Amino acid sequence: MKKVFIVDDSAFMRKIISDMVNKDDDLMVVGTAKNGKEAIQKIDEIDIDIITLDIEMPKMNGIETLKKLKEKNINIPILMLSSFTKQGAELTLKALEMGAIDFITKPSNVFSIETEGKNKELINKIKLVTKSKRIDMSTVKTKKCNIEEMKKTYDSRVSNIVGIGCSTGGPRALQEIIPRIPKGVNGSFLVVQHMPPGFTRSLADRMNNISNIIVKEAEDGEILKNGYCYVAPGAKHLIIIDSNNKFKIKLDDGKNVNGHKPSVDVLFNSIANFKNVNKIGVILTGMGSDGALGLKKIVESGGYSIGQDEKTCVIYGMPKVAYDIGIINIQLPLENIIDELNNKLGVL
Repeated sequence: MKKVFIVDDSAFMRKIISDMVNKDDDLMVVGTAKNGKEAIQKIDEIDIDIITLDIEMPKMNGIETLKKLKEKNINIPILMLSSFTKQGAELTLKALEMGAIDFITKPSNVFSIETEGKNKELINKIKLVTKSKRIDMSTVKTKKCNIEEMKKTYDSRVSNIVGIGCSTGGPRALQEIIPRIPKGVNGSFLVVQHMPPGFTRSLADRMNNISNIIVKEAEDGEILKNGYCYVAPGAKHLIIIDSNNKFKIKLDDGKNVNGHKPSVDVLFNSIANFKNVNKIGVILTGMGSDGALGLKKIVESGGYSIGQDEKTCVIYGMPKVAYDIGIINIQLPLENIIDELNNKLGVL
């Protein structure tokens, strides 16, 4: 049985979360705290498998709590609880960069937890996080280049398209790849990260601030440009279509695929349809199988595939499925993927 510790400033939320957790036969709440300061005091005295940590709290918020846990070398998997706000999204991305494994958004109304399916999502996320690995990654400090100067450079025909798919652990994995793509690269990059609306915009903005290329949330109707990375918006599928011999972005509001929207398979399938362009598919850390069949189509259409290895994955799920069906051309530790990409793009 997995032991859960709950940190939330709302007594009502602590009660709601505790009741949901204790109803599951495989989980048990072993303690609660109303803020990070109280949590730090209690954690040393209790055997804990996972902490659910609210982002915004008085005295010591979620970010400050993560810092303190790191200082004390307390290596317990963390699931963040975040509000559906711009500030909540930004803080959540920061928490994931600092070592939190995953997050869940709080319900818009605590009385609608059942109808919103938050109870099932919470339990599934808790169980997923307890199976994850803590990967120690150094912080990337790549200097941002001048955007106006870059825009003048990237008007030529796109000859390389790189699709990247990830889920749990993805934001930190992307931070090891996107900022290390060099300025002047002849290629466009498209990312599907399983995240709700709002959070993908914050993800794109944070990566843009530390990258040599331009990173932005994808917009419907955009024409792909070299030196740009387009992040699929939450709750929208990202598709590439032909438009007068140019690559055009289409955002689709169709049904979930593999339980997700955006779906990696949807993006990869659309990339596989094109000829006369070099295609690379990259599958990173994440639970489930999303992306494997789309990656198969990319390879079958003459493209190249890269998978993250088990040792560096927070969750070795999506890359494992792709590897097991035999469509990964090369499987690499996360830190080596950018070198392989740069080599294939001819920038080394």
